[in-house]
Amino acid sequence: MASGAVKWFDGKKGFGFITPDLGPRDVFVHVSAVMAAGLGSLRPGQRLDFELAQDGDGRLIALGLKARDDGEEGQ
Repeated sequence: MASGAVKWFDGKKGFGFITPDLGPRDVFVHVSAVMAAGLGSLRPGQRLDFELAQDGDGRLIALGLKARDDGEEGQ
């Protein structure tokens, strides 16, 4: 499981990006993954754990999102 911070998320557009802790590039996150995780939205800087996958276009996507507790930040 990977970890990272939300770079930006636009609920109206239905997508955003997460900057993974271990890079090398930002990861696409779709609103369907946010809803499946029971999260209403994402805010910049919010810490998440997630599974990395690749879509048909070769783009890295985040699935299985889990919000990290404040006490877990920096670990």
